[in-house]
Formats: sequence, C-alpha cells, structure tokens
Amino acid sequence: MTPLLSLLLLLGSASAGTVFSALSVNGVDQGHAVGVRVPTSNVAIKDLSSPNLVCNTNFIQPVSQAVINVPAGAQVTAQFHRTAAGYLGPDPADPIDPTNKGPVIAYLAAVPSATQANVTGLNWFKIWESGLNPTTHQWGSDLLFINKGNATFTIPDCLASGDYLLRVEYIGLEFATEYPGAQFFMSCAQLSITGPDAGLVKPATVTFPGAYHSSDPGIVTSIFGITSYTVPGPAVFAC
Repeated sequence: MTPLLSLLLLLGSASAGTVFSALSVNGVDQGHAVGVRVPTSNVAIKDLSSPNLVCNTNFIQPVSQAVINVPAGAQVTAQFHRTAAGYLGPDPADPIDPTNKGPVIAYLAAVPSATQANVTGLNWFKIWESGLNPTTHQWGSDLLFINKGNATFTIPDCLASGDYLLRVEYIGLEFATEYPGAQFFMSCAQLSITGPDAGLVKPATVTFPGAYHSSDPGIVTSIFGITSYTVPGPAVFAC
C-alpha cells in the first residue's frame, strides 16, 4: 500500500460515518427525525450477528412516534448527513466523506405497528440498491455525496396497505478486505403505506441479522481497481 493510499484511508476513517435522519415523500420533506429512528452517533456497526444491524441503536430521545403516510408507488428520499443533527452548514465531509466508497440500499418490512419498539425477527425485502456503476465507476456513496445526501427511490406500487419499517443503509468498504471490516450505517423510518386493495403480492424476505454473511463478495472486497461489485443481500423486489 502506498503512503498516499494509507493517508487517504486514514483521513476517510476519521469521518466515515453518515446518518439517515429524515425522509421526504414525493418531494415533501417530513422534517428532521420525524418518523425516523435516528441514532445519536455515526459510529459504524461491524458485527453481522448484532441485533443493532436491524435499525441501529442509541436513538435520539424521545424516539419519534410519528408515522409517515406514503402512497404505494410514491418517490421517497432518504436524507443522510454526517451527524445525527442533520445539516449543520458547509462541511467537505457532509453528507459523507468523498473518499469513502460503498453501496446504499433500501429495505421494507411489514409490521403490525410502525412505532413498535421490537424489530427482532422482521421479514425484510430489498426495494432499491445503488452499488458500483461499471460505466461511470461511481459508487452509491458517490451519488449520495453529489446529491447532497439524498437517496431517492420508489416504493413498489403493488404492496398491500399497512404499516412498514423502511431500513436504508450505507455500507462503507474502505477496510472490507477482511471481516470484520465493512462498516454499516442505517436507520429505520416508520411508514403507513396505502396500497392496492387486493394486496396479494408477498415478496421473498430475509432477516437481520442473517441476510449478510462474512463470506459474501459484497461484504469482503477491495474497492481499489475493481470494475464490478455484487451488492450484498437478496435481489431487488419488483412488482
């Protein structure tokens, strides 16, 4: 490893964190920490067996009891910033240090109540991912930086009406050449989705912990000199 690369990694590791702390629906901002369980720090989770891998931990108190109404088929934007406080002014490492690289991924899980504290054993399905573009060589993290922390995707239009948790994460891969090295940053938003009356679609699901394994090529990888990357987890659900 060259001295320059070592320096870049060191600088990146000092400011690697990012926090999903707000959501907008069809362009309407719902407010900072409104309906989102926001962790108080941007410290990474590295243990794939940790229950904190679900929605994170040490949330801003009191945890919001708001439930965000979202029509099925709506565009939502998860808003990331370097700290749990959101945007604090100009910062070259906000929303994420541009030297940090990795995918951004979104999952949904149907729940009895969007505000329930228990997130153990939920069944998650992936609705969006932004990995490495082989043409532009841009990572999901690069787009997150370019778009000022906004990750925008569509809620599937065939989901049954009900309460859901939306889990959006960034995976930092600067130190992912061995396990544990990948760094996971995520929050969960509380949604009430209004979908079709039939509600017959039942996506294939995974659990957290359990969806990711230390042997997955998207978990243990080098970000340097690669031209392709496999985003960890299941395939993206399509109606």
